[in-house]
Amino acid sequence: MKAGLTRGDYLAWFKRVDEGPFHAISCGERIHGPTYDMRVVLSAAAMATTTLEITPTLYVLPMHSATRVAKEVATLDVLSGGRVNQIVVGYGGREKDYEAVGAAFTGRYGRMDRQVAQMKAIWRGEEVIEGAGEIGPVPTRAGGPKLLSGAMGPKSIARCAQWADGLYAWSGNGEQHELENTFAMMDKSWAEAGRDIAPYRMGGFWYTLADEGQRKLYDYVYEYLAIAGPEIATMMAESVHRSTPDAVARALDNAEAAGCEEIFMVPATAELSELDRLITLLESR
Repeated sequence: MKAGLTRGDYLAWFKRVDEGPFHAISCGERIHGPTYDMRVVLSAAAMATTTLEITPTLYVLPMHSATRVAKEVATLDVLSGGRVNQIVVGYGGREKDYEAVGAAFTGRYGRMDRQVAQMKAIWRGEEVIEGAGEIGPVPTRAGGPKLLSGAMGPKSIARCAQWADGLYAWSGNGEQHELENTFAMMDKSWAEAGRDIAPYRMGGFWYTLADEGQRKLYDYVYEYLAIAGPEIATMMAESVHRSTPDAVARALDNAEAAGCEEIFMVPATAELSELDRLITLLESR
């Protein structure tokens, strides 16, 4: 989510993460701002890495054609050698991103329910247009990858409990109680939906281990949320402080205590020191 990143930056990160003690690599989706396209970045990651799972976090699904997303994800899965085990889908909250791509912001909740059903049908090999045949390619896993929800509120989590395989819970500062509260809503919704399979618990937070990290973390979060206005951007930027090894380690402890089975750490800079110092921290846990 930073301006000015180059091919060299991405290739260096892909190589270092692939060689490190990491499980997966991720990328988010945003239309406005300096970000590169999530789908293209993850396609590059699929070809440049060999061991990592490739996990979109997340597709703002109602902005897209469900058929196109199903085809993209299956293609990414095949090109990665079967490393797209799960993807995250969500509603998104940036109305101007919807407007920019010509998608309706209203009705997105019901639309995503229908889109998920269509994607699953495509991955099962069912026709979308009668007599037109299947839409390929065939995913490496029968029925396609698992679908996690990036929902945050109780109503949206309850909707997703009907079809999701788990939840991506976000806490910008890696706070245990925030993650626990989100997972508690998830557990309640899964039980009310009569689901008999325990939902997967994924989490995420912002961090940095770069020099002058707190300033860089503040700037990153402020720039990321500037579209919401200076008041919200300032409030959120002032709330994050995972910018030292001890602070990052506590956030990891928080995620583990909250029940996260997987945690995505979102760095505030593209400096390779972020990875080198994080690897040292992980090796000491």
